[in-house]
Amino acid sequence: MKKTIALTHPKLNPARLVDSIKHEIKKYLNRERRKSLPNGMDYWTFDCRFGAAEDVATEIFTSDINKHIDAALAQALSSFYVEIIAKACKHKPRENVEDNAE
Repeated sequence: MKKTIALTHPKLNPARLVDSIKHEIKKYLNRERRKSLPNGMDYWTFDCRFGAAEDVATEIFTSDINKHIDAALAQALSSFYVEIIAKACKHKPRENVEDNAE
C-alpha cells in the first residue's frame, strides 16, 4: 500500500475521517497477515514509511502509524503519505539459555 491520503473532506468531520483512515489501514494489515506464507517463512512483517509527502517520508514502526496520523491531524496537514509493504520473515533460532548464564 502506497497512498497519499487527504485529511480534508467537504462533508466529514476531520475526527471521523481519521477514524475511517485508521480502520482502512487496520483492514489492510489484517488482510495481508491472512495471506498464506511462502515455504520456509514463519510470519509477516511490514516496512512502513510515513510523511507529509512521499519524498520526505521516514521509516516508522507499524505500531506507530496511528500516532503519526494523529500528529498529522494536529499539525493541520491537508494530506499525508503512508507506505506499508508486507514481507515474509523467518524467526531466528533461539540461543540456549544455559550458554548465556556462563
